[in-house]
Amino acid sequence: MKKITVIPSKPSEPKKLKVAAYCRVSTLSPTQRRSLDWQIKSYTKMITEHPDWIFAGVFYDAGKSGLRRSGRTGLDKMLKIAAKGKIDYIITKSISRVSRDTMEVLKIVRYLRERSINMYFENENLDSIRLDKEFEITLRSMLAQDESRNTSENIQWGFQRKFEKGNIFTKYKNFMGYTCVNGEIVIVPEQAEVVRKIFDLYLQGLSFGQIKAYLESMGIRTVTGNDHWDTTTIQKMLKNEKYKGDTMLQKTYTEDFMTGKKARNVGQRNRYYVRNSHPAIIADEVFDKVQEEMTRRARIVRKEDGTVESNSRKYNGKYLLGNLLVCGDCGASFRRRTERGKVVWRCAERIEKGKEVCLNSPTLDEDWIKERLSEMLCDGPYDERIVRDKVNKIEVFNKYIIVQKNDSSYSKVSI
Repeated sequence: MKKITVIPSKPSEPKKLKVAAYCRVSTLSPTQRRSLDWQIKSYTKMITEHPDWIFAGVFYDAGKSGLRRSGRTGLDKMLKIAAKGKIDYIITKSISRVSRDTMEVLKIVRYLRERSINMYFENENLDSIRLDKEFEITLRSMLAQDESRNTSENIQWGFQRKFEKGNIFTKYKNFMGYTCVNGEIVIVPEQAEVVRKIFDLYLQGLSFGQIKAYLESMGIRTVTGNDHWDTTTIQKMLKNEKYKGDTMLQKTYTEDFMTGKKARNVGQRNRYYVRNSHPAIIADEVFDKVQEEMTRRARIVRKEDGTVESNSRKYNGKYLLGNLLVCGDCGASFRRRTERGKVVWRCAERIEKGKEVCLNSPTLDEDWIKERLSEMLCDGPYDERIVRDKVNKIEVFNKYIIVQKNDSSYSKVSI
Protein backbone atom coordinates (compact mmCIF):
# COMPACT_ATOMS: atom_id res chain seq x y z
CA MET A 1 0.00 0.00 0.00
CA LYS A 2 1.26 3.50 -0.92
CA LYS A 3 2.16 5.75 1.92
CA ILE A 4 1.82 9.48 1.25
CA THR A 5 3.39 12.07 3.46
CA VAL A 6 2.21 15.63 3.16
CA ILE A 7 4.99 18.18 3.35
CA PRO A 8 3.41 21.44 4.48
CA SER A 9 4.24 24.55 2.42
CA LYS A 10 6.35 27.23 3.94
CA PRO A 11 4.58 30.53 4.32
CA SER A 12 6.33 33.01 2.06
CA GLU A 13 7.46 36.27 3.50
CA PRO A 14 5.54 39.22 2.04
CA LYS A 15 7.57 40.72 -0.79
CA LYS A 16 8.19 44.42 -0.73
CA LEU A 17 7.22 46.23 -3.92
CA LYS A 18 9.62 48.51 -5.75
CA VAL A 19 7.40 51.56 -6.25
CA ALA A 20 7.92 54.60 -8.49
CA ALA A 21 5.79 57.62 -9.38
CA TYR A 22 5.39 59.67 -12.57
CA CYS A 23 4.48 63.38 -12.84
CA ARG A 24 4.09 65.77 -15.77
CA VAL A 25 3.29 69.46 -16.16
CA SER A 26 2.63 70.92 -19.58
CA THR A 27 4.22 74.36 -19.09
CA LEU A 28 7.16 75.89 -17.25
CA SER A 29 5.09 78.61 -15.57
CA PRO A 30 5.82 79.33 -11.88
CA THR A 31 2.45 77.85 -10.88
CA GLN A 32 3.08 74.59 -12.71
CA ARG A 33 6.64 74.38 -11.39
CA ARG A 34 5.32 74.68 -7.85
CA SER A 35 2.75 71.98 -8.61
CA LEU A 36 5.50 69.70 -9.91
CA ASP A 37 7.66 70.28 -6.82
CA TRP A 38 4.69 69.50 -4.58
CA GLN A 39 3.91 66.28 -6.49
CA ILE A 40 7.52 65.08 -6.29
CA LYS A 41 7.70 65.73 -2.54
CA SER A 42 4.27 64.19 -1.92
CA TYR A 43 5.01 60.99 -3.84
CA THR A 44 8.45 60.65 -2.29
CA LYS A 45 6.95 60.92 1.21
CA MET A 46 4.10 58.50 0.36
CA ILE A 47 6.41 55.79 -0.97
CA THR A 48 9.23 56.05 1.57
CA GLU A 49 6.83 55.96 4.53
CA HIS A 50 4.95 52.87 3.32
CA PRO A 51 6.23 49.81 5.25
CA ASP A 52 5.85 47.39 2.33
CA TRP A 53 7.30 49.60 -0.41
CA ILE A 54 10.82 50.27 -1.63
CA PHE A 55 11.36 53.71 -3.15
CA ALA A 56 12.27 53.34 -6.86
CA GLY A 57 12.23 57.03 -7.75
CA VAL A 58 9.94 59.82 -8.91
CA PHE A 59 10.18 60.47 -12.65
CA TYR A 60 8.84 63.64 -14.26
CA ASP A 61 8.63 65.76 -17.40
CA ALA A 62 8.17 69.54 -17.37
CA GLY A 63 6.95 71.74 -20.18
CA LYS A 64 5.91 68.76 -22.32
CA SER A 65 2.63 68.20 -24.13
CA GLY A 66 0.63 65.12 -23.23
CA LEU A 67 -0.18 64.59 -26.90
CA ARG A 68 3.38 63.84 -27.98
CA ARG A 69 5.84 61.25 -26.69
CA SER A 70 8.91 62.97 -28.15
CA GLY A 71 11.04 64.70 -25.53
CA ARG A 72 9.41 62.88 -22.61
CA THR A 73 12.75 61.82 -21.14
CA GLY A 74 11.34 61.17 -17.67
CA LEU A 75 8.67 58.78 -18.95
CA ASP A 76 11.11 57.00 -21.25
CA LYS A 77 13.65 56.57 -18.47
CA MET A 78 11.03 55.15 -16.10
CA LEU A 79 9.80 52.61 -18.66
CA LYS A 80 13.34 51.46 -19.44
CA ILE A 81 14.10 50.96 -15.73
CA ALA A 82 10.81 49.12 -15.29
CA ALA A 83 11.67 46.77 -18.15
CA LYS A 84 14.83 45.80 -16.28
CA GLY A 85 12.78 44.57 -13.31
CA LYS A 86 13.65 47.51 -11.05
CA ILE A 87 10.05 48.73 -10.71
CA ASP A 88 6.97 46.69 -9.69
CA TYR A 89 4.36 49.39 -9.22
CA ILE A 90 3.87 52.92 -10.60
CA ILE A 91 1.65 55.66 -9.21
CA THR A 92 0.51 58.63 -11.27
CA LYS A 93 -2.08 61.35 -10.78
CA SER A 94 -4.26 60.62 -13.82
CA ILE A 95 -4.39 59.05 -17.29
CA SER A 96 -3.95 62.48 -18.92
CA ARG A 97 -0.64 62.98 -17.07
CA VAL A 98 0.76 59.90 -18.80
CA SER A 99 -0.63 60.81 -22.23
CA ARG A 100 -3.56 62.48 -23.97
CA ASP A 101 -3.13 60.19 -26.95
CA THR A 102 -5.44 57.18 -26.55
CA MET A 103 -3.24 54.84 -28.58
CA GLU A 104 -0.16 55.89 -26.63
CA VAL A 105 -1.88 55.21 -23.30
CA LEU A 106 -2.86 51.70 -24.40
CA LYS A 107 0.64 51.05 -25.71
CA ILE A 108 2.19 51.99 -22.35
CA VAL A 109 -0.39 50.09 -20.30
CA ARG A 110 0.09 46.90 -22.34
CA TYR A 111 3.88 47.27 -22.27
CA LEU A 112 3.79 47.32 -18.47
CA ARG A 113 1.19 44.56 -18.16
CA GLU A 114 3.34 42.22 -20.26
CA ARG A 115 6.02 42.67 -17.61
CA SER A 116 3.58 42.25 -14.69
CA ILE A 117 3.94 45.90 -13.72
CA ASN A 118 0.88 47.80 -12.53
CA MET A 119 0.29 51.53 -13.08
CA TYR A 120 -2.23 53.05 -10.71
CA PHE A 121 -4.15 56.15 -11.86
CA GLU A 122 -5.19 58.00 -8.71
CA ASN A 123 -7.94 60.28 -10.04
CA GLU A 124 -9.65 57.45 -11.90
CA ASN A 125 -8.93 54.81 -9.21
CA LEU A 126 -7.86 52.35 -11.91
CA ASP A 127 -5.19 49.64 -11.99
CA SER A 128 -3.70 49.16 -15.47
CA ILE A 129 -2.71 45.55 -14.80
CA ARG A 130 -6.34 44.48 -14.67
CA LEU A 131 -7.40 43.39 -18.14
CA ASP A 132 -11.07 44.03 -17.36
CA LYS A 133 -10.25 47.72 -16.77
CA GLU A 134 -8.71 48.33 -20.18
CA PHE A 135 -12.03 49.36 -21.72
CA GLU A 136 -12.57 51.99 -19.02
CA ILE A 137 -8.98 53.23 -19.41
CA THR A 138 -9.60 53.54 -23.16
CA LEU A 139 -12.78 55.58 -22.66
CA ARG A 140 -11.18 57.92 -20.16
CA SER A 141 -8.11 58.45 -22.35
CA MET A 142 -10.42 59.23 -25.28
CA LEU A 143 -12.06 61.93 -23.15
CA ALA A 144 -8.64 63.38 -22.35
CA GLN A 145 -7.73 63.37 -26.05
CA ASP A 146 -11.00 65.07 -26.97
CA GLU A 147 -10.40 67.70 -24.29
CA SER A 148 -7.05 68.48 -25.94
CA ARG A 149 -8.80 68.78 -29.31
CA ASN A 150 -11.26 71.31 -27.88
CA THR A 151 -8.46 73.27 -26.25
CA SER A 152 -6.55 73.39 -29.53
CA GLU A 153 -9.62 74.56 -31.43
CA ASN A 154 -10.27 77.29 -28.85
CA ILE A 155 -6.68 78.50 -29.11
CA GLN A 156 -6.89 78.56 -32.91
CA TRP A 157 -10.19 80.45 -32.71
CA GLY A 158 -8.55 83.02 -30.43
CA PHE A 159 -5.64 83.48 -32.83
CA GLN A 160 -8.07 83.90 -35.71
CA ARG A 161 -9.90 86.73 -33.93
CA LYS A 162 -6.58 88.44 -33.21
CA PHE A 163 -5.54 88.11 -36.85
CA GLU A 164 -8.82 89.64 -37.98
CA LYS A 165 -8.20 92.63 -35.70
CA GLY A 166 -4.64 93.00 -36.99
CA ASN A 167 -3.08 92.22 -33.60
CA ILE A 168 0.54 91.22 -34.13
CA PHE A 169 2.77 89.12 -31.90
CA THR A 170 5.22 91.17 -29.87
CA LYS A 171 7.19 88.44 -28.11
CA TYR A 172 9.70 87.76 -30.85
CA LYS A 173 12.88 85.99 -29.81
CA ASN A 174 16.15 86.20 -31.73
CA PHE A 175 14.79 88.55 -34.42
CA MET A 176 17.70 90.41 -36.06
CA GLY A 177 17.08 94.16 -35.98
CA TYR A 178 14.26 94.19 -33.43
CA THR A 179 13.47 93.52 -29.81
CA CYS A 180 10.35 93.84 -27.66
CA VAL A 181 10.03 96.45 -24.91
CA ASN A 182 6.84 96.67 -22.84
CA GLY A 183 4.89 94.79 -25.50
CA GLU A 184 6.11 97.00 -28.36
CA ILE A 185 8.48 96.08 -31.21
CA VAL A 186 11.44 98.49 -31.25
CA ILE A 187 14.53 98.73 -33.45
CA VAL A 188 17.97 97.65 -32.18
CA PRO A 189 20.22 100.23 -33.98
CA GLU A 190 23.40 98.14 -34.35
CA GLN A 191 21.46 95.11 -35.60
CA ALA A 192 19.42 97.29 -37.95
CA GLU A 193 22.67 98.36 -39.66
CA VAL A 194 23.47 94.70 -40.34
CA VAL A 195 20.02 94.22 -41.89
CA ARG A 196 20.46 97.27 -44.12
CA LYS A 197 23.90 96.02 -45.18
CA ILE A 198 22.49 92.63 -46.21
CA PHE A 199 19.82 94.28 -48.39
CA ASP A 200 22.43 96.62 -49.90
CA LEU A 201 24.86 93.79 -50.70
CA TYR A 202 22.13 91.82 -52.44
CA LEU A 203 21.22 94.79 -54.64
CA GLN A 204 24.93 95.17 -55.47
CA GLY A 205 24.71 91.72 -57.05
CA LEU A 206 26.08 89.46 -54.31
CA SER A 207 24.58 85.97 -53.90
CA PHE A 208 23.42 84.54 -50.57
CA GLY A 209 26.71 82.67 -50.31
CA GLN A 210 28.76 85.79 -51.01
CA ILE A 211 26.81 87.79 -48.42
CA LYS A 212 27.46 85.00 -45.92
CA ALA A 213 31.19 85.13 -46.69
CA TYR A 214 31.25 88.94 -46.32
CA LEU A 215 29.48 88.92 -42.94
CA GLU A 216 31.78 86.22 -41.57
CA SER A 217 34.92 87.94 -42.90
CA MET A 218 33.88 91.17 -41.15
CA GLY A 219 33.30 89.32 -37.87
CA ILE A 220 29.59 90.17 -37.84
CA ARG A 221 27.69 87.75 -35.63
CA THR A 222 24.17 86.43 -36.04
CA VAL A 223 21.41 87.55 -33.67
CA THR A 224 22.16 84.48 -31.51
CA GLY A 225 25.86 85.36 -31.36
CA ASN A 226 27.03 82.71 -33.83
CA ASP A 227 30.12 83.37 -35.97
CA HIS A 228 28.70 81.45 -38.92
CA TRP A 229 25.76 82.58 -41.04
CA ASP A 230 23.30 80.37 -42.89
CA THR A 231 22.37 81.27 -46.48
CA THR A 232 18.78 80.20 -45.81
CA THR A 233 18.60 82.71 -42.95
CA ILE A 234 19.87 85.47 -45.23
CA GLN A 235 17.31 84.56 -47.88
CA LYS A 236 14.47 84.59 -45.33
CA MET A 237 15.59 87.99 -44.03
CA LEU A 238 15.52 89.43 -47.55
CA LYS A 239 11.96 88.12 -48.01
CA ASN A 240 10.65 89.19 -44.59
CA GLU A 241 8.09 91.98 -44.93
CA LYS A 242 8.60 92.91 -41.27
CA TYR A 243 11.75 94.79 -42.24
CA LYS A 244 9.62 97.36 -44.10
CA GLY A 245 7.31 97.73 -41.10
CA ASP A 246 4.52 95.38 -42.22
CA THR A 247 3.37 92.01 -40.88
CA MET A 248 1.84 89.03 -42.67
CA LEU A 249 -0.21 87.02 -40.18
CA GLN A 250 -0.88 83.27 -40.37
CA LYS A 251 2.06 82.35 -42.59
CA THR A 252 1.83 78.86 -41.10
CA TYR A 253 -0.91 76.82 -39.49
CA THR A 254 -1.19 73.65 -37.41
CA GLU A 255 -2.15 70.72 -39.63
CA ASP A 256 -2.82 68.22 -36.83
CA PHE A 257 -3.37 69.00 -33.14
CA MET A 258 -2.16 65.50 -32.25
CA THR A 259 1.30 65.92 -33.76
CA GLY A 260 1.51 69.71 -33.55
CA LYS A 261 2.92 69.66 -37.07
CA LYS A 262 2.88 73.06 -38.78
CA ALA A 263 2.55 73.65 -42.50
CA ARG A 264 3.34 76.63 -44.67
CA ASN A 265 0.16 78.52 -45.51
CA VAL A 266 0.09 78.98 -49.27
CA GLY A 267 -3.65 79.48 -49.47
CA GLN A 268 -5.11 76.75 -47.26
CA ARG A 269 -6.09 79.38 -44.65
CA ASN A 270 -6.80 83.10 -44.73
CA ARG A 271 -3.79 85.36 -44.39
CA TYR A 272 -3.86 88.91 -43.01
CA TYR A 273 -1.47 91.67 -44.12
CA VAL A 274 -1.03 94.48 -41.59
CA ARG A 275 0.65 97.64 -42.91
CA ASN A 276 2.71 99.93 -40.67
CA SER A 277 2.44 97.52 -37.76
CA HIS A 278 5.81 98.59 -36.32
CA PRO A 279 8.86 100.78 -37.17
CA ALA A 280 10.53 99.97 -40.50
CA ILE A 281 14.25 99.28 -41.00
CA ILE A 282 14.13 99.03 -44.81
CA ALA A 283 12.35 101.52 -47.07
CA ASP A 284 9.47 100.19 -49.18
CA GLU A 285 11.26 100.90 -52.47
CA VAL A 286 14.43 99.09 -51.35
CA PHE A 287 12.46 96.06 -50.18
CA ASP A 288 10.49 95.95 -53.45
CA LYS A 289 13.69 96.18 -55.51
CA VAL A 290 15.10 93.18 -53.64
CA GLN A 291 11.97 91.14 -54.37
CA GLU A 292 12.19 92.07 -58.07
CA GLU A 293 15.86 91.07 -58.12
CA MET A 294 15.03 87.73 -56.51
CA THR A 295 12.42 87.09 -59.19
CA ARG A 296 14.90 88.03 -61.92
CA ARG A 297 17.56 85.69 -60.54
CA ALA A 298 15.04 82.87 -60.21
CA ARG A 299 14.44 83.18 -63.95
CA ILE A 300 18.10 82.67 -64.82
CA VAL A 301 18.39 79.65 -67.09
CA ARG A 302 20.90 77.09 -65.89
CA LYS A 303 22.10 74.92 -68.77
CA GLU A 304 23.16 71.30 -68.56
CA ASP A 305 26.85 72.22 -68.86
CA GLY A 306 26.60 74.38 -65.71
CA THR A 307 26.63 77.78 -67.43
CA VAL A 308 23.90 80.32 -66.79
CA GLU A 309 22.06 82.59 -69.14
CA SER A 310 19.75 85.47 -68.28
CA ASN A 311 17.03 86.02 -70.85
CA SER A 312 13.95 88.21 -70.99
CA ARG A 313 11.94 85.25 -72.29
CA LYS A 314 10.85 83.21 -69.31
CA TYR A 315 11.08 79.79 -70.97
CA ASN A 316 14.38 79.24 -72.69
CA GLY A 317 17.15 76.71 -72.89
CA LYS A 318 17.21 73.03 -73.59
CA TYR A 319 14.98 71.82 -70.77
CA LEU A 320 11.69 73.36 -69.64
CA LEU A 321 11.96 71.97 -66.11
CA GLY A 322 15.24 73.84 -65.67
CA ASN A 323 13.26 77.08 -65.90
CA LEU A 324 10.45 75.96 -63.60
CA LEU A 325 12.06 74.04 -60.73
CA VAL A 326 13.16 76.32 -57.86
CA CYS A 327 14.64 75.14 -54.56
CA GLY A 328 12.34 76.03 -51.67
CA ASP A 329 15.33 75.91 -49.32
CA CYS A 330 17.88 78.22 -50.94
CA GLY A 331 16.07 79.71 -53.96
CA ALA A 332 18.41 78.27 -56.63
CA SER A 333 17.28 76.64 -59.86
CA PHE A 334 17.46 72.88 -60.39
CA ARG A 335 19.95 71.18 -62.72
CA ARG A 336 19.40 68.07 -64.82
CA ARG A 337 21.78 65.15 -64.20
CA THR A 338 22.13 61.48 -65.08
CA GLU A 339 22.94 59.32 -62.07
CA ARG A 340 23.20 55.53 -62.23
CA GLY A 341 21.29 55.47 -65.48
CA LYS A 342 18.42 57.63 -64.19
CA VAL A 343 17.66 61.24 -65.12
CA VAL A 344 17.18 63.36 -62.01
CA TRP A 345 16.96 67.04 -61.04
CA ARG A 346 18.95 68.47 -58.14
CA CYS A 347 19.44 71.92 -56.61
CA ALA A 348 22.38 73.66 -58.35
CA GLU A 349 23.59 75.24 -55.10
CA ARG A 350 23.62 71.85 -53.38
CA ILE A 351 25.52 70.30 -56.31
CA GLU A 352 28.14 73.04 -56.31
CA LYS A 353 28.50 73.85 -52.60
CA GLY A 354 27.13 70.86 -50.73
CA LYS A 355 24.68 70.29 -47.89
CA GLU A 356 26.08 73.08 -45.73
CA VAL A 357 24.61 75.59 -48.20
CA CYS A 358 21.36 73.76 -49.01
CA LEU A 359 20.52 71.15 -46.39
CA ASN A 360 16.99 69.95 -47.16
CA SER A 361 16.68 69.98 -50.94
CA PRO A 362 15.61 66.58 -52.36
CA THR A 363 16.59 64.85 -55.61
CA LEU A 364 13.67 64.61 -58.05
CA ASP A 365 13.25 61.79 -60.54
CA GLU A 366 12.41 63.30 -63.96
CA ASP A 367 9.89 60.58 -64.83
CA TRP A 368 8.13 61.10 -61.50
CA ILE A 369 7.67 64.84 -61.90
CA LYS A 370 6.53 64.48 -65.51
CA GLU A 371 3.94 61.92 -64.40
CA ARG A 372 2.65 64.28 -61.71
CA LEU A 373 2.43 67.19 -64.16
CA SER A 374 0.65 65.06 -66.77
CA GLU A 375 -1.90 63.90 -64.17
CA MET A 376 -2.42 67.43 -62.93
CA LEU A 377 -2.47 69.40 -66.18
CA CYS A 378 -2.41 67.34 -69.35
CA ASP A 379 -5.31 64.89 -69.03
CA GLY A 380 -3.13 62.39 -70.83
CA PRO A 381 0.56 61.97 -71.74
CA TYR A 382 3.03 64.64 -70.64
CA ASP A 383 2.81 67.62 -73.00
CA GLU A 384 5.53 70.24 -72.59
CA ARG A 385 3.52 72.89 -74.42
CA ILE A 386 0.63 72.57 -71.96
CA VAL A 387 2.99 72.71 -68.98
CA ARG A 388 4.71 75.80 -70.43
CA ASP A 389 1.37 77.57 -70.87
CA LYS A 390 -0.06 76.67 -67.46
CA VAL A 391 2.85 76.62 -64.98
CA ASN A 392 4.55 79.67 -63.54
CA LYS A 393 6.96 78.00 -61.11
CA ILE A 394 7.50 74.74 -59.20
CA GLU A 395 8.90 75.19 -55.69
CA VAL A 396 10.65 72.07 -54.38
CA PHE A 397 10.70 71.40 -50.64
CA ASN A 398 11.97 68.45 -48.62
CA LYS A 399 8.75 66.40 -48.66
CA TYR A 400 6.54 68.10 -51.25
CA ILE A 401 6.43 70.36 -54.29
CA ILE A 402 4.15 73.34 -54.90
CA VAL A 403 3.13 73.87 -58.53
CA GLN A 404 2.25 77.56 -58.93
CA LYS A 405 0.09 78.15 -61.99
CA ASN A 406 -0.27 81.18 -64.23
CA ASP A 407 -3.87 81.70 -63.07
CA SER A 408 -2.55 82.21 -59.46
CA SER A 409 -3.87 78.85 -58.27
CA TYR A 410 -1.51 76.18 -56.91
CA SER A 411 -1.26 72.47 -56.23
CA LYS A 412 0.71 70.73 -53.48
CA VAL A 413 2.08 67.25 -54.19
CA SER A 414 3.86 65.02 -51.66
CA ILE A 415 7.20 63.57 -52.73
